[in-house]
This record gives sequence, structure tokens and C-alpha cells, in this order.
Amino acid sequence: MPDVNFRANESIARGYLAIPAQWSGPATVVVQQWWTVDEHIRSVCDRFAAEGFLALAPDLYGRRPAAEPGEAEQRMMARSMDRAQAQMRGAVAYVAAHEAFNGAGVAAVGFGLGGGVAVWAAATGPGVHAVVTYYDVMAYGRPDFSSIRASVLGHFGMRDELISVQTAQALEAEMREAGVRARFELYPGAGHAFFDDTGGLDTYDAPAAQRSWESTIEFLHHELKH
Repeated sequence: MPDVNFRANESIARGYLAIPAQWSGPATVVVQQWWTVDEHIRSVCDRFAAEGFLALAPDLYGRRPAAEPGEAEQRMMARSMDRAQAQMRGAVAYVAAHEAFNGAGVAAVGFGLGGGVAVWAAATGPGVHAVVTYYDVMAYGRPDFSSIRASVLGHFGMRDELISVQTAQALEAEMREAGVRARFELYPGAGHAFFDDTGGLDTYDAPAAQRSWESTIEFLHHELKH
């Protein structure tokens, strides 16, 4: 599965692409968490491809991976949201034009900070038909939720030390009040980054990760259809 280049406004961005074996399917843009397009994010793309999705992870950092969450957060926040969204629009356009895309729709799936970026992509750019956000409440800023036409599925651990259940539920309520078809699922006993099985934060929760994955695949198949 190759690294690819795609256009983002006047710049060239890079990403990791995974193609389904049957060479035809709906598409997902997978958005990185703290670190970058690392082993975890590449493996998520590969898993989507195994489920029949064309999957692209755009590299929002464009340089070496961050060594710790603080450094990664500084990098993400140092980037203007306009530039991040240009990369997302470029990524969505790239998969929508790919010969392996079957026209069923494009989803944005993000982890941590990437979950918020996925929501921003649905609010500010065309072509996103479904959003899955993992453990992010967009504390760094929110778009106009009323402009979102995609359905949104959220996954949150109930023992997340960074995000309280009440904060996650408040975001879900805010989205719904703005007219978004939003549904957040809560996982008892799971902490932050519970889906990451590569040990980045040592909070992997296998049962919660599996349940959230099954829910995500079911949601995307429902939302991305002819």
C-alpha cells in the first residue's frame, strides 16, 4: 500500500493509501491523532481496506513524528485550521476521483485531535457524507455545526481522564441542537485513546475497540451507499 501525493490548494500533500482487494468501494479519509500518520493510523487504513473501503490518511504534519503529546499538540495548533481543511478537502477530492472509488460516498474518520478535524471537514468542505470521531471534544475551536449535512458518530471512553462523560454529552447535544444527526457512544471502563493498539498512550481497551469498530463499520455501510 503506497504513500501518495495529492493537491491541497496550491500545495502538494502526502498521505498513506490503502485500496480494497476488490478494487471498488466507498472511501474513508482517516485523520491522525497526536502523533502523525504512524503505525496505528496506517493499520486503521489497512483495516478499512479489508472491510472494502478505499482509505487515505493525509499527513497533516508533513515532517517527522512528534515525540510526545505536548509537542504534537503544539504542532497541530500551530497549523492554521484553514491549511488543515485545505488538506482535508484535497484528500476528499483525491479519493472521490480515484478509480477504486465506487461513488457510494466519502467518510471522514478521526482519532483524538483528528476527530475534531473530521468534524471540521464536514462543516467547511463539500463531499463528506459521514463522520466518525473518536475521543475529541474540539476544545481548540468549533465550526458552524448547522452547516454539517453528514451524520456524525462519536466514540468516548467513560474513564477518559481528558474528556468527561458530561463534556462529551454536551457536545453531542450542541450538535443535535444545530440540526446534526449525531450519536455518541460511551464505553464503560475505557480511557482515552482506547482504540490505539500500538501502545502510544498505553490505554488500549480491546473489547471497547472491537465494539467501536463494529459500530463504525455498520454506521459507514449505512451512510455510504448508492
